[in-house]
Amino acid sequence: MQNDFQISPAYLHRAAVITMASLSNSALAVAEDLRYGREIAKTQITQAPLFILGHWRSGTTLLHELLAQDHAHFQTPNTYQVVNPYTFLTTESFTTKAFPWLVPPKRPMDNMALSFTSPQEDEFAPLLMTLTSLYLGISFPRRAVHYDRYMTFRDVDRAEVEAWKAAFLLFCKKITLQNPRALLLKSPPHTARIRTILEMFPDARFVHIHRNPYDVFQSQRHFFDTAGWYTYLQKPDLAALDNAILTRHEVMYDAFYEDLSLIPKGHFHEVRFDRLESDPVAQIEQIYSALSLGGYDAFEPQLRAFTDSLKDYQKNTFAGLDAATRAVVAKRWSRSFEKGNYPI
Repeated sequence: MQNDFQISPAYLHRAAVITMASLSNSALAVAEDLRYGREIAKTQITQAPLFILGHWRSGTTLLHELLAQDHAHFQTPNTYQVVNPYTFLTTESFTTKAFPWLVPPKRPMDNMALSFTSPQEDEFAPLLMTLTSLYLGISFPRRAVHYDRYMTFRDVDRAEVEAWKAAFLLFCKKITLQNPRALLLKSPPHTARIRTILEMFPDARFVHIHRNPYDVFQSQRHFFDTAGWYTYLQKPDLAALDNAILTRHEVMYDAFYEDLSLIPKGHFHEVRFDRLESDPVAQIEQIYSALSLGGYDAFEPQLRAFTDSLKDYQKNTFAGLDAATRAVVAKRWSRSFEKGNYPI
């Protein structure tokens, strides 16, 4: 309804499948609310969540996967839960066992493993619950400017912000109902929402990961040339993608640096992707120490076993950027080069 059924003909089949799925999903959501509604309402989130911040393609997924191995400390939403926020308590056990083939074994934009049980970014849950997410601007690129507001919530009506917060808290309570461990949450848009997150979780902790901006730009280009095609409902303007990538980064970090001082001392730590990649165990240990998380010694053997399993992982490689594009990225993202101490 928001986009007046303006679906490009090439994607009508995709819209039809989504519509059909929504019918059964709506019925199951009612059943789940009847069964679990009171328990969810009574659920308290008593442990401080840890939020992973960072621009898309900066290494947030790797960091998420590493921290998620600490099963004694953290719980994190998985792929099935974030795309079925209203029904996962009822349907997850059956669906994930009966239909694992519905999820490709690897992500389309890189070689990271993917399954229903993989740690997943939570942005998709409130997106589906409120339809207020900048990710809808990927599916509906003609209205990308409208949806981009939901990255920072700066110019959004307060009622919409409160509705998003209520949906996000509901989702977090449903995850907590299953297990009271600390929530480990990762979504790049949260990088621009520190003040909103602190309104919900004043004791939240944050770890921010950054990467060479040239690599981020190239990898983000690659994302839209791969994964992007699985989400479009309107034909994208490919010529506008570079500027959209550059602008979104600028808006994200304007908000990030504006709000960074709101985080209490000892609740924020920063990681470089290249250092995490070269020595993940040492970098994770530094995170635990800086944020006073506790339990690292017991976690380390499991962490080492997981990092050993990643040794054969093949990372994407790209040809170098042309000089003109490098100059534009260097100029528009100069703050990120300077803050991260990356050579231009």
